[in-house]
Amino acid sequence: MKRRAGTLIIAWKAVLIISIFCCLHPGMSFATSPQDVKLEYDAGAQMLTVTITHPSSFPSYHYTKYVEIKKNGAAAMKTAYENQPDVDTFAYTYKVTAAEGETLEVTATCSLYGYKTVNLTVGKK
Repeated sequence: MKRRAGTLIIAWKAVLIISIFCCLHPGMSFATSPQDVKLEYDAGAQMLTVTITHPSSFPSYHYTKYVEIKKNGAAAMKTAYENQPDVDTFAYTYKVTAAEGETLEVTATCSLYGYKTVNLTVGKK
């Protein structure tokens, strides 16, 4: 009986610690970073299409807050958003001048937790 009571006390302590963590960091308890980022570059139009998969039940609270674009390692632009247009997958387009062989790096950052970075070399598939 004492052993069972001791196990029960340990279990309740674990539940209490997890509950306290969730109360102190509510965003992290259900936040996810962007799952996927796909890039397409149209050299003729000099347009970069960034397709982001970031599931969220509350896209006005838990959303992709920033999209940062670097060209050959140097910052090209950073765009901030206040929500995301869809609860799952959506796309943004940006005017980016890039020549064949240059590298574009895009980072999509969640408003609550995490980010996803992908690269594209212009002209390569």
